Amino acid sequence: MLTVLRNRAYRHLFAAHVVALAGTGLATVALGLLAYDIAGPRAGSVLGTALAIKMAAYVGLAPVIAALAERVPRRAVMVWSDVVRGGVALALPFVDQVWQVYVLVLVLQAASAAFTPTFLAVVPDVLPDERDYTHALSLSRLAYDTESLFSPALAAALLTVTTYNWLFLGTAVGFAASAILVLSALLPKGASAADRQHQGGVQDRVTAGIRLLFEAPALRSLLWMDLAVAAGGALVLVNTVVYVRGHLALTAGDVALALGAYGGGSMAVALFLPRVLKHVPDRRAMLTGVLALPGVFAGAALVTAARTGDWRWPALLTVWAAFGAAGSLVLTPAGKILKRCTSPEHRTAAFAAHFSLSHACWLATYPLAGWLGAAAGLQAAVLALAAVALAAAVLAVRSWPADAAKAPAPVAHGEGVHVHANLPATHPHLADAVLAPGGFRHHHAPREDHLHTV
Repeated sequence: MLTVLRNRAYRHLFAAHVVALAGTGLATVALGLLAYDIAGPRAGSVLGTALAIKMAAYVGLAPVIAALAERVPRRAVMVWSDVVRGGVALALPFVDQVWQVYVLVLVLQAASAAFTPTFLAVVPDVLPDERDYTHALSLSRLAYDTESLFSPALAAALLTVTTYNWLFLGTAVGFAASAILVLSALLPKGASAADRQHQGGVQDRVTAGIRLLFEAPALRSLLWMDLAVAAGGALVLVNTVVYVRGHLALTAGDVALALGAYGGGSMAVALFLPRVLKHVPDRRAMLTGVLALPGVFAGAALVTAARTGDWRWPALLTVWAAFGAAGSLVLTPAGKILKRCTSPEHRTAAFAAHFSLSHACWLATYPLAGWLGAAAGLQAAVLALAAVALAAAVLAVRSWPADAAKAPAPVAHGEGVHVHANLPATHPHLADAVLAPGGFRHHHAPREDHLHTV
């Protein structure tokens, strides 16, 4: 898997991604302490609102920012996003009002909504080989999981020798390092001016990515899978402390251990998935993961229903690890599906739309896990989220029939040769095509995007 880091451009991009993630993790810890200093007992409300602003920025702003940034080089988008995020991190220690926290969090997350989809869309161009890209996706999954475990530990260690305000400085340093690494990476060119002109105005570009996600069967299925994974993840991330401290009467340290089990399950799958995907189609692997989630919820319901027994703690760790593993089995190959189903000129829009809609799934399931669990009990939350996961899993299977997972069959002689009958001669995709009976003929590697229905 690590051989993909021999590619200098990807190595620098991946390092930028990792240090930015570490900086974000430090900021999360520092923000909680800042909220307590400003609001005292209301700190939980402040943090809850800040997280809601984060999700709202991801859901509402990612496609808009991607559309506005179409005419800006991708390197510039990522570098300026890091500059803005670093500036916000440096400003946070000086705020003394709750509204100032909210404004800065909105700016910070808007910049992240620009950086992340752009980064995700650049990687397939840097690593065009399918095997290399699969390894890169697994590394990204490992980076996310490692950050969730490493950043809090690093923050705790730093807080033993300094105040939390210095954590914001560490965050700014991380974003500065990310910007420098992006600047040092040689990136392939994005869409040409002709491609951008064909994509229409800003409004068309804002909605283009969302339309793409609903046109290809695999991408429609991916959205349902995102919802199922969010249902499982919401139960873990929102209610772990309730299970450990309340239901099982264990210590605060055990909360971290339970969350570590969730991350460990995800990391284990991410490590071995590249080998698996050499022999198992992406569709089968991803649908296996999403169909496993209702079964994992059954295990969660069993643990929730039990009031006594030493077995409940190891059972909870096993269930949490299974949630992480199933989610990783679904999410790790998602980039491959997005790459396969979109043409290069639409890729950033598609990644931005997926970034937005996948976070909308979390925005819907977080309150369900928290509010329903608090009002009606853990078992009610488990059953409701299990119903969401089951329905989403069924719809994911129905949206992505087996025939749609096959490569498009060529309609003329020669591998990959096909005819487009309904595209105008000026369409950028036909730049290398020749006039033929029934349309324009050319060839390329098989795709499953909106221009190549299967």
